[in-house]
Amino acid sequence: MRATARVMIEALARVAAPRTVLVAGRVTFVGPDRVRVEDASGAIGIALGECAAPPDYAWVRVEGEWDGSQMRALSIDVLRAPIGERWRVHGEWVRTHQDERRRMTLLVQRAAILRAVRAWLDGAEFVEVETPSAVPSPGLDLHLDAFALGNSREPRWLITSPEYQMKRLLSGGLERIYQLCRCYRRGEEGSRHQPEFTMLEWYRALASSDDVMRDTEEMVAHAARTVLGTTRVEGERGPIELAPPWERLTVDEAFERYAGVRVADVLPDEERFFRILTETIEPELGRARPVFLIEWPSSMASLAQLLPNGRADRFEAFVDAMELCNGFGELTDPIEQRARLQHDQRARDARGLPVYPLDERFLAALEEGMPPSGGNALGVDRLVMLLLGVRDIDDVVAFSAARL
Repeated sequence: MRATARVMIEALARVAAPRTVLVAGRVTFVGPDRVRVEDASGAIGIALGECAAPPDYAWVRVEGEWDGSQMRALSIDVLRAPIGERWRVHGEWVRTHQDERRRMTLLVQRAAILRAVRAWLDGAEFVEVETPSAVPSPGLDLHLDAFALGNSREPRWLITSPEYQMKRLLSGGLERIYQLCRCYRRGEEGSRHQPEFTMLEWYRALASSDDVMRDTEEMVAHAARTVLGTTRVEGERGPIELAPPWERLTVDEAFERYAGVRVADVLPDEERFFRILTETIEPELGRARPVFLIEWPSSMASLAQLLPNGRADRFEAFVDAMELCNGFGELTDPIEQRARLQHDQRARDARGLPVYPLDERFLAALEEGMPPSGGNALGVDRLVMLLLGVRDIDDVVAFSAARL
């Protein structure tokens, strides 16, 4: 029988024999009488028979006889052969295939995690949306440094988050929305940061921060079960159980438990606050199971509403001492929101930071009436790191900034 379509190498074992088959892939070994050919599914040794040996690491199409356990070539078409020798050390094939295809496996698993996240959100009746990447205001939080775009009719920046535009959709009547998108922040590069990264952001109208925290723990557990078959992952200090419910810990409780100080005694020195948080408290968070750090000082509310106790309705989830997400019970008061943004503009100016304009369409949407809502922004690259037991973000992205 003649081959009619290419067979993936892993599927050869299921092909009835004897049969003429067609496989394609890259030559990764050339011997005196046989070659090894690899495709995305696996590798196979092929007897050359009467065929001439192809160049080392050439892409080939091989038609041959399959007897159920091995293959003998009838013809070998060389599709493309490498030029020079640089690729043997620095090439993309080497990078994705070294250490038993580790990077290839991680990228395939990353795709599976993204499918699982989408499946959970779709099953919870969220609508996936897409909003622009080039915006008139990238946000005014003091820690943000945005990439400016040139050659645009009006000033534009790459998004640091799709928050403003997604909240406009809430005002427009879309009650459950999510977005998986690329976000951009200058000056962020390291084992957990990239200047370009993937964000999952979602919002529930007529809901609270508690609702969104439940979304978070259920979605992460679903992704773990789907891809790993378990909700237990390995952390730096031992196993971590991701199954809900996750611990809730107020910022005040965290400072007293892990640092032995009261927040009231630390503020208003925010530099000291964040030094204690990052150096003393965060390294202890989420070691056995994830924890939501809730009820932040009002001065750190950002776009969150204030709770009756005067604290900000803001939460951050930590797993294995790594911040996974940052969410709010959203501020919907347009007057308060404008005042906060103007305060941030003045603070940025005082520190010599770029002062971005207000997003007047966002503020107009709040004036129109945005429903009470909960929202969350989750770092997808960090989620992949967590589930796959990876310590460096470079291993779970196709190309880091350093490799461009």
